[in-house]
Amino acid sequence: MEHSILETINLTKKFGNQKAVDCVNVQLNRGDIYGFIGKNGAGKTTFLKMISGLSTPTSGTIELFGCRGKEVNQQYSRVGVLIENPGIFPELSAYENLKLKCICAGIRKKGYINEILDIVGLSHTGKKKTRKFSVGMKQRLGIAMALIGEPELLILDEPINGLDPEGIAEIRDTIVRLNHEKKQTIIISSHILEELSKIANRYGIIDQGKMVKELTKEELVSECSDKLELKLSHPEKAVPVLKDMGFCDFKLIDSETIHIFEQLDRSGKIVMELSRQAIEIKSIVVVGLGIEEYFLQLTGGVHHA
Repeated sequence: MEHSILETINLTKKFGNQKAVDCVNVQLNRGDIYGFIGKNGAGKTTFLKMISGLSTPTSGTIELFGCRGKEVNQQYSRVGVLIENPGIFPELSAYENLKLKCICAGIRKKGYINEILDIVGLSHTGKKKTRKFSVGMKQRLGIAMALIGEPELLILDEPINGLDPEGIAEIRDTIVRLNHEKKQTIIISSHILEELSKIANRYGIIDQGKMVKELTKEELVSECSDKLELKLSHPEKAVPVLKDMGFCDFKLIDSETIHIFEQLDRSGKIVMELSRQAIEIKSIVVVGLGIEEYFLQLTGGVHHA
């Protein structure tokens, strides 16, 4: 069984002279919840449409379940997709909407629809017409539609957009349950890094069509946690001193900066020891970024449409 189920190589989409997606490389491993983050207009939806088979790339390569080229088209039956508004018939119930999708997919398994309704938390809706559903309920029904056929990969585009806190929590819980209980691999896009940080294990941050950063959950936590920022004329000279003092979790960032991620209350002793070793200190401060601040820092601040 393949470990990487989706890989894009220099995936690009142009509209005229405008590159909506510019040489984006993504690798999605089996079991991932991959948070695809970007501001509105960054290229998220265009990218997801290409990997879903709904849009043709201008250039680049998509490898899906180990297949490339024309063979990729044969793999889309293993992919569930919710992009933009779910295609729901408003005068039908949730059950009836799913029944139509099952008929189209040739699925007649007894109890199948009720099982999916239970997974997404809509088993209580009965004959209620979907036009009377809340936005969150419609999004959960959209996810249920994408689940028809037992896909191994689920692609969700902004499923929490426009939801209230309760609706966001419901969608979040549904995604985690699908990943844990159904062992589904999920790529989910959003412009809200704070929310996806609660469920994703890997992240790709896109801005103006380009991938600006890929990182794991552990790396995101490290980037956004409080740390001692030590500015020095020659930081490499401080490394053996810090090791002798018992520090293990620190990182040389650039030609004048060290970040220390442990024992933040020992800043005074660090200053004394470095001074004793005649190592010039420019500054030492505790710094930290909120997750959204980190996102804005990577993407150049607030976007004005």
